[in-house]
Amino acid sequence: MEAERSGAVPDRSVRRARTGDGRDWLRLAVFLAACLGAGGLDASWSRDALASWYPTLRKPSWNPPNWVFGPVWTALYVSMAVAAWTVWRRRDRASVAIPLGLFGLQFLLNAVWSPLFFNLRSPGLAFVDIALLWTVIVMTIGAFRRVSAASALLLIPYLAWVTFALALNAAIWSLNR
Repeated sequence: MEAERSGAVPDRSVRRARTGDGRDWLRLAVFLAACLGAGGLDASWSRDALASWYPTLRKPSWNPPNWVFGPVWTALYVSMAVAAWTVWRRRDRASVAIPLGLFGLQFLLNAVWSPLFFNLRSPGLAFVDIALLWTVIVMTIGAFRRVSAASALLLIPYLAWVTFALALNAAIWSLNR
């Protein structure tokens, strides 16, 4: 009401982002399929090395059991998909090219880590990748925050896990040089 009296144009994109249209659930399904599909592909590519090479590596005492990684990554991929979808839905409210571009870059760096670590058996190259990944996740969170605080918050567990994974990768690399 105040906006109408002052002559300001109401922000219709906020309303659109809240109500959406009937295709919003389909679009969310596409984001979920992309994130979960990439995670599944990464897991299938690393399966052989995980069974044969990875057990031969020296690992720190705080290395979690292998069964932890699947459920954690599944939850993280779901939250990543919802975060990106929420930013994408706000496309009329703010420019989302940079936030979603950063999301795509971190997604690519994430997907490259498993082949570097497991297929190339190179914890050193994987460490460089995950350090870059960590940096781009921080940048993505900042960019998402300017569009949707909720989307930024959805990426915090991902950043926390990648921080842990970065330390684990560094420890494994150091123990196996």
